[in-house]
Amino acid sequence: MMEGVAADIRKERPALSVRDLSIDFRTSGNVVHAVKAVSWDVAPREILAIVGESGSGKSVSAFASLGLLPRNAEVKGHIELDGTDIIALPEAQLEKIRGSRIAMVFQDPMGSLNPTMTIGAQLSETILRHTNVSRDEARRQAIHLLEQVGLPQPELRYGLYPHQLSGGQRQRVVIAIAISCQPHVLIADEPTTALDVTVQAEILRLLSSLRDRLGCAIVIITHNMGVVADIADRVVVMKSGEIVEMAAVDDLFYAPQHAYTQKLLKSVPHLGATKVPAEARQAGSTSVPAREAALAIRNASVDFALPGGKIFKAVDNVSLSVEENEVVGLIGESGSGKSTLGRCAVGLQRVSNGNVILGRNDITYLSFSRMRPLRKDFTMIFQDPGASLDPRRTIAGNIAESLMIHGIVRSRADAGAVVAEWLEKVELQQHLATRYPFELSGGQRQRVAIARALSINPKLLVADEPTSALDVSVQARVLDIFTHLQQRLKFACLFISHDLAVIESICSKIAVMKSGKVVEAGRTGQILSNPSNGYTRLLLNAVPIPDPKLQRARHLGQA
Repeated sequence: MMEGVAADIRKERPALSVRDLSIDFRTSGNVVHAVKAVSWDVAPREILAIVGESGSGKSVSAFASLGLLPRNAEVKGHIELDGTDIIALPEAQLEKIRGSRIAMVFQDPMGSLNPTMTIGAQLSETILRHTNVSRDEARRQAIHLLEQVGLPQPELRYGLYPHQLSGGQRQRVVIAIAISCQPHVLIADEPTTALDVTVQAEILRLLSSLRDRLGCAIVIITHNMGVVADIADRVVVMKSGEIVEMAAVDDLFYAPQHAYTQKLLKSVPHLGATKVPAEARQAGSTSVPAREAALAIRNASVDFALPGGKIFKAVDNVSLSVEENEVVGLIGESGSGKSTLGRCAVGLQRVSNGNVILGRNDITYLSFSRMRPLRKDFTMIFQDPGASLDPRRTIAGNIAESLMIHGIVRSRADAGAVVAEWLEKVELQQHLATRYPFELSGGQRQRVAIARALSINPKLLVADEPTSALDVSVQARVLDIFTHLQQRLKFACLFISHDLAVIESICSKIAVMKSGKVVEAGRTGQILSNPSNGYTRLLLNAVPIPDPKLQRARHLGQA
């Protein structure tokens, strides 16, 4: 936004104002000071970005703005929505303004959607609750909103359940619900985390248009500094529950004042920043003799039955291989079939046609009992470590379970030393072994997921968006740990991600998927510098650049 317009916005009364906000949590006799005397505000037609590492207090502040904190939270200070102090409101009044005057896009779409209701019913329910329209009109508006947020075939998907959509598609549904009643203030907590770059660009344009059309104030909580450069007017940087810096977006990127902000910006991955091209590593060097394939997918297709007897082809005649000690990146938009293909690679999804070969074993038609002895040779890191780790087991218990199932240790007592060794390898403190997954940050849980997957010494690892939910500083460290372990243990890896900068930094080869097909594949440097397919070029052009001036120039060039 131009400086003059931004100055005019700041003269208006804030749509949302946070003053001296402090939030403490009491747990087992201890007090956790999550937020410490924080103050910020956002004006109508302004986009405020709040950034910071996991556990900095940015999401907690947002939950307080909607009165969604748990009972053990003690809140002090003031949060004013259009002049009304939210903290002082009773629950009955809060329910009336949530969704209509202030709404939120939550970080975990699967956790925020009702698994027993279709997405259309959930969207229509929100519209009916806050507006005076008929059910037929609510359905029409719901389908229009699904179309607005870029969900393919909205009429068809209106009747689907959340589990029948991809992660990115679920995120679009959550955004549609949040904007359905045209709120005065929209708080978006990591709204583009699960989205590929093309859909991310569409969602950012949607948020900008919502701000322009409705005068809506937007608070976006994100770890993606490219998104901040693209959309934000001002930026708040938080660390350990405090604001360490607050500035206009240009000032923050070009003249950061605080040492933490400077460190944060240096951690941002972006295309072209990789010092050593991935194919220059031994794993991708052409001077290395051809190796045996750890994974070979041959002419694989996966069909899903939809309501009304229709068939959806999630994977369409795909062939892909990953050699020993090689990291191959798999990229594509949400719903392109890349996660489905990843599940096929480890036997979690049957192919409708084709073959899946792991090493010298064709697992395509193996029964569960015949597959089980082979499972120690391949494993998977899932996108959401909070959902993939057993919440009833401690961290040590989660890792030990895998070791015992595959016969690597005979008892939990024997597993103790192995668990301690792996916690050290992923740079987690030993006392965390007795904690439960919910007691760890997102970055810590992801390290546990990596430790659990690699502790069985697999020959093949499928990593499905393993860093998508992490802030940039934690992401950088997790990627360093992953790369070190891969080079040391020499396992093959199919790395699924929508972050092209991450793919560039660790993968020797890339395969690009669209609508269930691989449209382009080859060496990382070749694909990223000189793509032959138009869709690949579209992906590269949609990657947000962590530079506000370059982003504005790009938008002007696209206008």
